[in-house]
Amino acid sequence: MVFLCRARAENTIRYARPLIVPPPLPTAGRSIYMAAIHASIPIGSPMVQPDDLSQLGRDARPAASPDEAVLETVPYRRGAGAPAIVRFTCPEFTSLCPVTGQPDFAHLVIDYAPDERLVESKSLKLFLTSFRNHGAFHEDCTVTVGRRIVEATKPLWLRIGGYWYPRGGIPIDVFWQTGPAPEGVYLPDQGVPPYRGRG
Repeated sequence: MVFLCRARAENTIRYARPLIVPPPLPTAGRSIYMAAIHASIPIGSPMVQPDDLSQLGRDARPAASPDEAVLETVPYRRGAGAPAIVRFTCPEFTSLCPVTGQPDFAHLVIDYAPDERLVESKSLKLFLTSFRNHGAFHEDCTVTVGRRIVEATKPLWLRIGGYWYPRGGIPIDVFWQTGPAPEGVYLPDQGVPPYRGRG
């Protein structure tokens, strides 16, 4: 619902949306809510001071090449039970063909089970962007991304799927993982169907 009001001083019409404010929690509900928040704090990661990171919250530009890019990590406490699986999806990954200099495009799906370190997502984004002017074959790009994340985070497990869009009529899909997935993890399908063109 939109309200119409007239500003007296300016004699102009302004539109305003009604402000919807949720009712306050009853005292009992508030204490249960706060207890749930406090109970969850030890399970999560400790607070990271901004000085620990050089890219997040700062004016950071992509590196000129993947070799110069810095992947930053933050602490993580995984707790008891089966490890969590973290997924990053990059549907517009770009690199260059090392022979022709033509752009190549891929849909990357990265799944990993962190142990003590998480990859910081802004640094990951800048790292992936650093491939934009980098000449390498599909296989090399895909495996390099996976290996660099493993090197930075030392996860329990990682897999990467690189689903490359066709050039010259042939799509290339590249898969790499560190080994068998940890027992008991929920591991969804990567969700990228085989390339079928317009058929």
